[in-house]
Amino acid sequence: MSHFNRAYTQVLDAGLTLGLMTPAPMPAATPADPGAMARIAQTAEAAGFAALWTRDVPLMIAQEGNVSALDDPFVWLAMLAGATREIALGTAAAVLPLRHPLHLAKTALSLDRISGGRFIFGLGSGDRPAEFAAFGAEVAESAGLYRAGWEIVRAALDPRAEAHAALRGHSGGFDVLPRPQAQIPMIVVGSSRQSLQWIAANADGWASYHREEERQLGRIGLWRQALEERGNGVAKPFIQSLNLELLADPRAAAEPILLGMRTGRHALTDYLKRLAQVGVAHVIVNISGGRPADSVLREIGDYVVPVIGR
Repeated sequence: MSHFNRAYTQVLDAGLTLGLMTPAPMPAATPADPGAMARIAQTAEAAGFAALWTRDVPLMIAQEGNVSALDDPFVWLAMLAGATREIALGTAAAVLPLRHPLHLAKTALSLDRISGGRFIFGLGSGDRPAEFAAFGAEVAESAGLYRAGWEIVRAALDPRAEAHAALRGHSGGFDVLPRPQAQIPMIVVGSSRQSLQWIAANADGWASYHREEERQLGRIGLWRQALEERGNGVAKPFIQSLNLELLADPRAAAEPILLGMRTGRHALTDYLKRLAQVGVAHVIVNISGGRPADSVLREIGDYVVPVIGR
């Protein structure tokens, strides 16, 4: 995988690694404090987390009773890039059908360049019908828009000369920026209204959601099957998210919460070891609960990261 940028190598091709979803949960409709979140990012980097992630939520539309006030994901990641040195930076995910692919390509190339090869581009199809209406787009057309946009962005992020020649066919004959030094990885987040076979053939990895372990094992099996059918013999990582409420009692048993678990660190460590054994490459942790995020990150860095094989 040496043709990829260093973010791919340190996050997706290094055994099981951990990422942190940013910003940390905030009260409804409240923007995050950039200074505080920059310090949390630095704590995560020092604790051995391999990546920082953020989401693309264009409008403040309620979902499952919550309203998020998230900054533009690319501006946000640029801020985190300036606050850190080595940790990778990724979107999970940018909404491809609602953004022009040439703008996305320029943004990805810029972020990767200014961060020193630390960018991973996660792309989704969007799941809020009201957003599509506001942008004058149709949900029914999102699957096709996703594939068409993916082709353009992929050509721009590929260092090969023939890829950039193909890009010019979509850009009136012009480059977006000079070719990157190494390929910027593109991962599909969720199904993005595509088949697993399409994802296996076109993406550099697949990110899905936390599920009960037996169900997740089934999803991993489907991913491996799709790679055998359409992956061209290339091993591509499986990534999952995890809503985590880490309890102060390290021996507390794990119990399920929405898209994750409430647990002490011992059960968390055992869970992550099982994920590594079944082929999960990266876990994106979304911290919840009442404990300060920096305390949770330091505990994970001290006791969990050293034994899960970053």
